[in-house]
Amino acid sequence: MIVAYWAVWFTDRPLLASSTTRGYLDFENAFPLADAWLTAALLLAAAACLSERAATARLWLTVAAGSGVYLFSMDVLYDLEHRVWFTGGGAGVVEAVINLLTLAMSVLLWRLAPRR
Repeated sequence: MIVAYWAVWFTDRPLLASSTTRGYLDFENAFPLADAWLTAALLLAAAACLSERAATARLWLTVAAGSGVYLFSMDVLYDLEHRVWFTGGGAGVVEAVINLLTLAMSVLLWRLAPRR
């Protein structure tokens, strides 16, 4: 989902962008490195799960979950402060759905980490 988001962002930005202001675009363009870290943590967790290294898998699942909650928190605070969710044309709804998916997946990872 992360790779798909950035592929769309860089090829068809109007599909995802809820605003065209310079501040919004600068804010969104600050996320690729953090999302790359989250993706790396997820890939390392998957590799550890496949190789049956439970302790390493738990570590990377926890790192990924924490990273997702952090990204969710930053994004939601910006969205609330700038009323992004309340923009017309459905763009705010897309942003809210992305935020909810980020939180849901992070909580799921947190719940899975001790068990896997």
